[in-house]
Amino acid sequence: MEFFKNTNIDFLGKKWYFLAFSLVFSVAGVLSIMFWHHIPLGVEFNGGTQVDVKFASTPDLDSIRKDLDRAGLHDPRLQPYGLAANHEVLITLSQKETSEAALDQGEKQIIQALNTNAPQDKRDLNNSNRDTIADALVQRDPLHLGVNVGGRYQAEAQKIVDSRDKVKGGVLNSLDELKTVTSPEIVSALQNDFFLSNFGVRGVEIVGPQVGAQLRKQAILAVLYSLAGMLVYLWFRFELIYGVAAVVAVFHDTLITIGAFSLTNQEISLTVIAAILTLIGYSMNDTIVVFDRIRENVKLMRRENLAEIVNRSINQTLSRTILTSGLTFLTVLSLYLFGGEVLKGFSFALVIGILIGTYSSIAIAAPMLVAYQEWRSSRSGRRLEPVAIDSGRKEKVRVKA
Repeated sequence: MEFFKNTNIDFLGKKWYFLAFSLVFSVAGVLSIMFWHHIPLGVEFNGGTQVDVKFASTPDLDSIRKDLDRAGLHDPRLQPYGLAANHEVLITLSQKETSEAALDQGEKQIIQALNTNAPQDKRDLNNSNRDTIADALVQRDPLHLGVNVGGRYQAEAQKIVDSRDKVKGGVLNSLDELKTVTSPEIVSALQNDFFLSNFGVRGVEIVGPQVGAQLRKQAILAVLYSLAGMLVYLWFRFELIYGVAAVVAVFHDTLITIGAFSLTNQEISLTVIAAILTLIGYSMNDTIVVFDRIRENVKLMRRENLAEIVNRSINQTLSRTILTSGLTFLTVLSLYLFGGEVLKGFSFALVIGILIGTYSSIAIAAPMLVAYQEWRSSRSGRRLEPVAIDSGRKEKVRVKA
């Protein structure tokens, strides 16, 4: 299938427009990284505690921030999570030291900060686990079971927790909602020992600073190793300048993608790093397709200069590029729109990466080959004409007076 046949677009003639486009987005991303949002690393890389809190109604972020500040939790990062109708907020706390004990402590501090007006003699049912509820029921024994009642009340507590978390989404608005789940005697006992807050903690994640630093180092090394490996491959497969051009184009893609995360202030997590490595491979593959067509045309168009060969090669691969990149883009766009909050960062990186990676294969990598030839020609004072590459050998250059 071909969308375009016999196209003759002068891509190299528009190289200055491409350069301006790349400079605008690259500089905007760099400025954001340096002076605005910096690189918004997730809790996996910075270390700290991240708590997912669901509210019964639309949360007031300013009020939440003030409550946390009064409790001694300064400079928290608050981020709406999921659909607006879910009323969820991710609260991220930076911590210099953390441990398994700090996991419970960080959660308790946030709960206490948000429950400033809570009654002191009661516990929060929306943030109590099964064992806490079961222990309270055992002490009250509302069903008058006598001795050895632990198992029965454990089962009743589990039904309450399941109704709260699986049916009500993590937050009970009234104890009357439990009357269809358990007996009226148990509901009455719960009213004596528990109250209902307007929020519930759905999940807690904690990463120590040493683990975060190690993950940060490994992520950087993974990207650098992938670029170095591709450079070596293209050096032996084509010529060194081909490898340099491809790596520069991929670095350009990575910089703009990270800049997009900084500009939109979206966290870079481990899944985002996986997406960046994916787009590096995708962009490199698209660039190699163009380079391979250039190599084939060098054999057939020996008397043409490299600029004409490159333009012809890009036009010949344009239909394939639009077809493969377009379908891939539609897939990742659907993932971004309908994949949910968990995959949002991953899919956003791929949406940006597919667009920029396809663009850089045409507008960055290919023009670099021509620019390099023109630079060599200006130094030697002679016109350089490429010669076809024999199988298994590197490309040579014929010097023509």
